[in-house]
Amino acid sequence: MSRDLFAELKRRNVIRTAGLYFVGAWLIVQVTGTVLPMFGAPDWLPRSVVVLLAVGLLPVLVFSWVYELTPEGLKRERDVESVASITHETGQRMNRAVFVLLLLAIACFVLDRFVLTPRRERAAVQTPAESKPGSAPENSIAVLPLANASGDKDQQYFSDGLSEGLIVTLSRLQGLKVIGRNSAFQFRDSKDDSKTIGMKLGVAHLLEGSVQHAGDVVRISAELINTADGSALWSERYDRPYRDLFTLQDEITNAVASALKAKLLPQANAPMQSDRPPSGNLDAYAAYLQGKFFYARANDANFRTAIEQFARATQADPLYAVAWAEQSRAATSLAAGFLDGAAAREMYAQARAAVDTALKLDPELAAAHSAQSFLLLSADYDWSGAERSARRAVQLSPTDGQAKADLSRDLAALGQIEPAIELMQKSLATDPLDARSHNWLAQYLRALGRLDEAATAASKAIELQPTAGSMHYQLAIIEIMRGNAKAALEAAQQEPVGWQVDAIALVRQIDGDPTAADAALQAQIAQEAAIGPFQIAQTFALRKDADKTFEWLDRAWSNRDAGVSYLLFDPFILRFRDDPRFAAFCKKVGLPATTTAKAMGEAVKR
Repeated sequence: MSRDLFAELKRRNVIRTAGLYFVGAWLIVQVTGTVLPMFGAPDWLPRSVVVLLAVGLLPVLVFSWVYELTPEGLKRERDVESVASITHETGQRMNRAVFVLLLLAIACFVLDRFVLTPRRERAAVQTPAESKPGSAPENSIAVLPLANASGDKDQQYFSDGLSEGLIVTLSRLQGLKVIGRNSAFQFRDSKDDSKTIGMKLGVAHLLEGSVQHAGDVVRISAELINTADGSALWSERYDRPYRDLFTLQDEITNAVASALKAKLLPQANAPMQSDRPPSGNLDAYAAYLQGKFFYARANDANFRTAIEQFARATQADPLYAVAWAEQSRAATSLAAGFLDGAAAREMYAQARAAVDTALKLDPELAAAHSAQSFLLLSADYDWSGAERSARRAVQLSPTDGQAKADLSRDLAALGQIEPAIELMQKSLATDPLDARSHNWLAQYLRALGRLDEAATAASKAIELQPTAGSMHYQLAIIEIMRGNAKAALEAAQQEPVGWQVDAIALVRQIDGDPTAADAALQAQIAQEAAIGPFQIAQTFALRKDADKTFEWLDRAWSNRDAGVSYLLFDPFILRFRDDPRFAAFCKKVGLPATTTAKAMGEAVKR
């Protein structure tokens, strides 16, 4: 019975009709899904098309059972003479139609997969600094560093500090997008006009001016610029006693708020964040500003000076929670980047005491939770604790791009790559010219095999800081994953001394010269003390040597190599994720054994 039914369905071309319908429906869905969003169609419209096509299948099949297409038009099947010849001709025509639709469907798939999808993905990671002219939101502003008009270079910290203070207070304006310090300060003494700067930062307004601090008097000139045409929306010159500094900052903030028709309110469900000492002690504030000034110029000596200045601030005002928090961050940075052994442990202890004090003084201070996250990750390798502290910092200060970047890195260390990408993109929305954030974004994108997007982010990082360490290194890894040894070597050779040894060791493993590969690996091992054992584990993983990979991973953990935090998004080591030793190692270091990242060669999307 079922065989007879199938033969009858075939004779009446019902099966061909179903095939033709499915291919045609798929083509319609693909076209509407691509075209309708281009015209701003609502989300329900493409879904409605899919529902209608699904509902229409049964009536079409019933229709094809009852009717035949003849040279004279549609006729009921029972009324057709010479049914066999007619159905055969109809079947041939339907076969040709199916073939044509299949060709169209394949062409649509190729167009979407290799042309439209890469464009959409590039647009998804496009930052405001790369957006089109005129696309900046109206309620957006960047505070350019106020020029130091005192003639004394030792007063640079003061003008920089006031500029950063304005960024902090303006961030409290509800609904106002404020560009972070890292990006805004790149335009110190810039020759670019306001329109160009606005385009690069993705903002509609600039606040610029100068500050002069002489004795007991502060003079500030400020101007609010419309980046579209360079016109001044507001300008003012202030001469105030130094003791009225905080009142002066508030005057400027309120004037900007009035010009932008914004309200000075705390962010929804978030407490007010401030960089001012609770006592209003200007000596404490001046020391704090100097600490921030030196911390931004990251090196061993400047970190030490920053710690001293933050300590001075807390001595002048022991209740100055944010100064305690920044002292902790500076101490952690010094220990993690420049110390080891007993010296590192002592500095970490100082950082811990400082952040504990900050949290006791102000449990709702975002900077304190951010500093705690940094310490937990760097000193304790407490991945989950660091993530919780970073998440709390974001909750307390939703507009803080640095807090989002910190949480992004913590999530990536835990193998949660997609949310790490989303947070880093949000961080870049308010700090679009931060090279390190572009570099981190490149790592997360390549971890998912999104290599074209990763290369775009890595190239942006190189453009912003061409001589910084690890920038070209990331591009070399992307080219290794693409299998392009020549491009990878070119990138590796541009890496500064330090990271270059690692980059070249990796590249040599794929360039077809076993002798060079072995020599590069030995050169890397010879510099273990400088580069760390985790990097060597990476190279062995690229060589597909599982035993040596896990041997060097154990060595990395014994040395508390910070590279272990890269484990769950490293494309080479993840080749061995199914090896029982991988799960055992993750358990030992306190990481989950699961990750959304891909190993090299797993469904790589170009």
